[in-house]
Amino acid sequence: MIRRHRCKQRVYAMPDVQIIRGYIPGSIGQVAGLHGTYYQQHWGFGLFFEAKVATELASFLSGYDEQLDCFWTAVVAGSIEGSITIDGSHAAVEGAHLRWFIMSDALRGKGVGNELIGIAIGFCQSQGYRRVYLWTFEGLNAARHLYEKNGFKLVDQQKGVRWGREVNEQRLELNLG
Repeated sequence: MIRRHRCKQRVYAMPDVQIIRGYIPGSIGQVAGLHGTYYQQHWGFGLFFEAKVATELASFLSGYDEQLDCFWTAVVAGSIEGSITIDGSHAAVEGAHLRWFIMSDALRGKGVGNELIGIAIGFCQSQGYRRVYLWTFEGLNAARHLYEKNGFKLVDQQKGVRWGREVNEQRLELNLG
């Protein structure tokens, strides 16, 4: 049974970082921008990838159901510096989908990403979701470390092009029940 739970706004332990639940003006563009910048610099992804993030995030937020889903941003001085999302729309069958996890260079390595993952997992537990999954790709070692530290396991991998060029796609899952 899926329990209903409202996500709550939290203030992160670092005094200048707020973890905010739900849409805030500019969040689609800023989150897409974080993804576009990081993945261009480190992986050579271009317009296709950033447009995909912006389009899919906008579609998700347009149909956002706070009883099933949650979207959090890490905000510093009014600027979005990180995000994570739980898409619970198919949680009963496929599991909750963890998406759009990103941290800016300013916050990377400072514990905020781990806090976001913990908040997302806590939400899934409170909802009674039995499984959380995500898609990533080989080579994102820092993110993979955070996922595994929080109990995610690699369950599948295959060559694919969902990011706009061929990579070794990896599905990680966390069983909660």
